[in-house]
Amino acid sequence: MTSSSAVYALTPYGWDDDWAAAFAPYARQGLLPGRVVRVDRGQCDVVTADGAVRADTAFVTPHDPMRVVCTGDWVAVEAGGNPRYVRAYLPRRTAFVRSTSSKRSDGQILAANVDHAVVAVSLAVELDLGRVERFLALAWESGAQPVVVLTKADLVTDPVTLAHLVQDVENTAPGVPVVAASAHCGDGLDILRALVGDGTSVLLGQSGAGKSTLANALIGEDVMDVRAARDVDGKGRHTTTTRNLLALPGGGVLIDTPGLRGVGLYDAESGVGQVFAEIEELAERCRFHDCAHESEPGCAVRAAVDGGELPVRRLESYRKLIRENQWIVAKTDARLRAEIRRDWKRKGAEGRAAMQAKQGRWT
Repeated sequence: MTSSSAVYALTPYGWDDDWAAAFAPYARQGLLPGRVVRVDRGQCDVVTADGAVRADTAFVTPHDPMRVVCTGDWVAVEAGGNPRYVRAYLPRRTAFVRSTSSKRSDGQILAANVDHAVVAVSLAVELDLGRVERFLALAWESGAQPVVVLTKADLVTDPVTLAHLVQDVENTAPGVPVVAASAHCGDGLDILRALVGDGTSVLLGQSGAGKSTLANALIGEDVMDVRAARDVDGKGRHTTTTRNLLALPGGGVLIDTPGLRGVGLYDAESGVGQVFAEIEELAERCRFHDCAHESEPGCAVRAAVDGGELPVRRLESYRKLIRENQWIVAKTDARLRAEIRRDWKRKGAEGRAAMQAKQGRWT
């Protein structure tokens, strides 16, 4: 395989000069470059200049969940052999990571080398803005540009109501494009195609959010299985069971993912900060640099809540995600665990002292 044939075959999947330079040491070893389009059970499908190949991932560190081969990786795969093996993956530009459901502090990588994180939110059920904020925190932390797509927009027949829903999400997602779309009617798809037509995009959301239907609409054919969501709660049945990378006919690459029931943060402090940029900005004006925005004097954040400038829901959601992220990070950091425990004890003592003072005034 010549380098020119690799460029011609792999360019639609995102191959560029920087990837070619990173791959050069492996090319000298006679290995083939390719992009992982699907992973399951220790094996992966890789698109190469020689066509699609099936390869074993056993030689790539299998015991660290953050270093396993994942959909979106660029890999060095053997030119022949049965079975073929992936020998290495190239350093990732971005990585979408969530915490696992285990009691350990492991992270699970969902997709690699992603430019746009498309968060699909169904309008068939009541909007959960807290969940949107959670997805956005992970998206910002990954290094990708988030996009929120309000799917099944045709179910909201009143245009004024639809406009209010879009505005609610825009207020929740500062700096993030928000698109109301209907795969059934085609509304919003041109805008979405323009947003994801350059680079790699990953589709994220709960089961039943309409991700696979949206993927089919963007691709122009039914390549993803689709089933109806339950009427009672809008949840689907995990029709997508693996992460699949697909080249879009108008340019760009799309990774469809299974519905995510749990979206745990994983060391996403900067991502949370970007989702709640207005709170971080207000916090810079607090009297104390370590202000918890609760009852401290001179708290600019609480003043904004009291003055109606900041919704209390936003502050509560911010606190929740900050606490969760601190706890995840603390699982691997003994010093931080000790600091959090001391802080909890201090706040508990202050609370008890305040209560005793009140009781003293009542007696």
